[in-house]
Amino acid sequence: MIAAGDLKKGTTLRIDGTLYRVTNLVYNKPGRGTASMQTTLVDIRTGTTRQRIFPIEDRLDNIYVDSEQARLLYRDGDTLHFMNITNYDQYEVPVALFGDDVLFLRDEMEIELRVYEGNPIDYVLPTSIVYTVAEAEVAVVGDTAGSVQKNITTDTGLTVQVPIFVNIGDKIKVDTRDGSYLGRVND
Repeated sequence: MIAAGDLKKGTTLRIDGTLYRVTNLVYNKPGRGTASMQTTLVDIRTGTTRQRIFPIEDRLDNIYVDSEQARLLYRDGDTLHFMNITNYDQYEVPVALFGDDVLFLRDEMEIELRVYEGNPIDYVLPTSIVYTVAEAEVAVVGDTAGSVQKNITTDTGLTVQVPIFVNIGDKIKVDTRDGSYLGRVND
């Protein structure tokens, strides 16, 4: 059990038999009345988001989740196959768990899987990942007074806005938190 005042981002809670991950929280102390925590919760199974306010003294059912370093072996339809790099346990994870973040994944990539009772329920991607540019829009010469950007597609299918000097075959670093371009990488 954890007090609502001790909640942090990433905490996993069980509420009415459903597992939720805290993605955002705001402490609220009005002039009168009791303090509260306004939280944004994501249902781990369905991915739906909901807002909930807890009085600061409420006791919540937090669960212990193991963190394991795992390597993506391959994708088989709607299933991703991961292997724990320490004990070689293998997990079959539905693509739906990753949502749009599946485009950040590449074969042999290592990520942190969060496992509860032997089942992966969450993940943490590395902050930045290097990709190869597979497709790029043609750069248009003209108005260069500002920061001119174009769309490219990486080898995983991820679309990123980059400066016009980036070409097909270049290696670029992308921030996984917001999908933004961080720079070119030299081999």
